[in-house]
Amino acid sequence: MTSAPHQPASKPARRAVIAAAGATGLAVALTACGSDDDSSAASSDPSSAAGTEESSGASTGGTSGGDAGSGGGTEVAKTSDIPEGGGKVFADQKMVVTQPTAGEFKAFSSTCTHQGCAVKSIKDGVINCPCHNSNFSITDGSVKSGPAPKPLPAMQITVDGESIKMA
Repeated sequence: MTSAPHQPASKPARRAVIAAAGATGLAVALTACGSDDDSSAASSDPSSAAGTEESSGASTGGTSGGDAGSGGGTEVAKTSDIPEGGGKVFADQKMVVTQPTAGEFKAFSSTCTHQGCAVKSIKDGVINCPCHNSNFSITDGSVKSGPAPKPLPAMQITVDGESIKMA
């Protein structure tokens, strides 16, 4: 009489283990890419590149050219905080404030329209998303390059003296 070879009864197939590992890796990558929650706490130190700043402080959006009168709204920055020809990212408020030309302030959502990543920097007149290299104009939020399908949505701000406020 011959006996059957001994095999463990509940050992998963090698292909099943590899497929599960691949699916888990894909899920992690998609979650990280599509999340607009910036849990990595942005640095409070401004970037050393000219015209580029990041902050976890307050922020606003929209357009304003000069004084909009004294009005309500929470102050998010001083006009001197926003470099001419550049801008500043306010991670906690998910907003970007730019100054395309002297005295002209604009604000946009900091959430990239490609897959919801947060934009991180402004350099050479362009708002940059690090996830897939989408780039947006500091003047109107339009797509300059990358896979983003739409411009960054404008947000409303007012300028009252030296104070930039949410409208």
